Amino acid sequence: MTHPPASPTAAGPAAGPAAGPGAYVIGVDSGGSGLRVALGRVGLPGPLATTVCAEPVRTGPGGIDAGHLLDQLLPAARELLERAAESSADGTPAGEDEAPVGEVAALAIGAAGMATLGERLRAELPGALADALGVRRLALAADAVTAYAGAVGQRPGAVVAGGTGMIALGTDLMEWHRADGWGHLLGDSGGGAWIGRAGLDAAMRAHDGRRGGSPALLDRLRAVFGPADELPGLLYPRSDRPAVLASFAPEVAACAGADPVAAGILRAAAGHIAEAAAAVCPTAARPAAAEPDDGGDELGEGGEVALTGGLFRMGEPLLAPLREELAHLLPGARVTSAEGDPLTGALRIARALAAGDLRLPRHPTMLFVPLEHTTAQRGGTAARDEPRSG
Repeated sequence: MTHPPASPTAAGPAAGPAAGPGAYVIGVDSGGSGLRVALGRVGLPGPLATTVCAEPVRTGPGGIDAGHLLDQLLPAARELLERAAESSADGTPAGEDEAPVGEVAALAIGAAGMATLGERLRAELPGALADALGVRRLALAADAVTAYAGAVGQRPGAVVAGGTGMIALGTDLMEWHRADGWGHLLGDSGGGAWIGRAGLDAAMRAHDGRRGGSPALLDRLRAVFGPADELPGLLYPRSDRPAVLASFAPEVAACAGADPVAAGILRAAAGHIAEAAAAVCPTAARPAAAEPDDGGDELGEGGEVALTGGLFRMGEPLLAPLREELAHLLPGARVTSAEGDPLTGALRIARALAAGDLRLPRHPTMLFVPLEHTTAQRGGTAARDEPRSG
């Protein structure tokens, strides 16, 4: 799926001068395990400090709950700002480009479901964050975009994010291209739930005496879940079925060295992952200038494919066939491990936005960047939303 670029006015930088290297920036990663928040400065690589809110942000009929996100984010951000102020309170006068204590030049939030369930966030957060933290620039991104920024930075290329599910995202810095990430019933082919389900299918085939069965995987099913004929009763009532299926994926990897059925499952998974990467990778990626914290090697005709997420911790049983499939579908592509995680990506986006150097494509749902917010001297917030297009 191709996400077209925003209009020229939407793609331009936020209004106002770029923030100096001492200005504060905040990156946020909101996912199923909770909210992670990182504080940094424009001119320094990496975070100054991080904190975790263990409660996941609620999602309701209206989408992601903006109020619940703010209830967790604002105290966490203020705590990080206070800690930073205390650590720098050495009596040295602030430099010309130092932000006032508590002021945030830019903030970027990457959230699972942002593209389809983020309407309330896009409507409510710009004004609320400008009022509460003095945020001058804001970016609201799908978690796949922050995963991309963490893995690759602002270079053209492709990222495959693999965990329970699987999604591929690529860009030539003009538009976004997405493949898969449609959930375990419609896609996520090659992801952890897909591998786990295929492994359990092979185990049940061995239990029944059907072709394609794997006695080795049947043994592992019994060790993990108990008697095979009791598995449906354990699995089907669960609301977290994808995670339960994915929990069996490491068992498939562990059997792959000696069991041809398990090895075949991982090779098929590698084929699906490589197909998704090939669908989104810009095959003639142009060279890009290096970022200070980014590496920035020039790319060849094959582009760059970065792998990120827990799926690839399976190691060589999955990575070896995946490299072969990528070499076949994307000759000359450079396959790399992710440079950083989605929280790193959110902080990178915030830092680039504050410096007026955000080169990743704006998009109304994938990477939404409202124009700069200004708080009036006597209350009220003037907010001008970036025009939506694409």
